[in-house]
Parts: sequence; C-alpha cells; structure tokens
Amino acid sequence: MAVRLDSGEDDLEEAHEINVTPFIDVMLVLLIIFMVAAPLATVDVPVDLPSSTAASHPKPDKPVFLTLKADKTLALGDATITADALKPALDQASGGDRTQRIFLRADKTVPYGELMTTMDALRAAGYLKVALVARETAPAQ
Repeated sequence: MAVRLDSGEDDLEEAHEINVTPFIDVMLVLLIIFMVAAPLATVDVPVDLPSSTAASHPKPDKPVFLTLKADKTLALGDATITADALKPALDQASGGDRTQRIFLRADKTVPYGELMTTMDALRAAGYLKVALVARETAPAQ
C-alpha cells in the first residue's frame, strides 16, 4: 500500500480498487459451513418399524384387522382377499361404516411401497381412519 504525500493540493485521488479480502473470507466461511452441514442433512437411518414401545390404546368391541402378509396378499380378519375385493369386503366387515378405524398389520419384510399401496387402496375405498399395528415391546428402563 503506497501513500502519496502532496503538500500543495487539496484534491485526493479516488482509489479505484476494491478490497476483496473480506468478501473472500466470508465466502470461505460459508463454504465450510455448507460442507459440514450438507452431510448432516441427508437421512440414512435404518428403521425397524414393526416393534413399538408406545402405550397401547383400548381396542374397540369389533375391530377390523387388515393384514398384509409377507407374500403381499391381503387378509381381512382370517379370510384371504384380493386387492380388487378389498372395498366390498371392508364394507361388509364394517357394516358400511366408513368412519370406523381399520387396523392395518404388515409383515416386517413387506416393502414400504407395498404398505403405501395398501393404504392408498384403503383411502380410495373411503376408509380414512387407519391405525398401524405393531408388536409391543417393553420400554427400555
């Protein structure tokens, strides 16, 4: 950095240079923050959904259980049904009451996409109250 001392004139020359060092410092700090935060933003957690330690709720008098078996077949109660016969079978089991809660059980080897397909079929049939059933485990003490 050079300084010119001029004793005679009052006019100072304008500096046409921009000091980019603070800008580069801020950009490097932001780069480091994003490099640290990006791997933390990805979700890579193994999930085992079939067991739960949640307190169980009382079952209704006549619950309607829909089971998605490991071979991806459906069973309403004890009877095996097809996906096409789901709506009439649910109407018969619930007495046509579409506000009744359907208890959905799925084998833990069933892919998540198959479970969502079954839930979409329940929604299309008009049954919006769906409870997922899990095996109860003792809470960790």
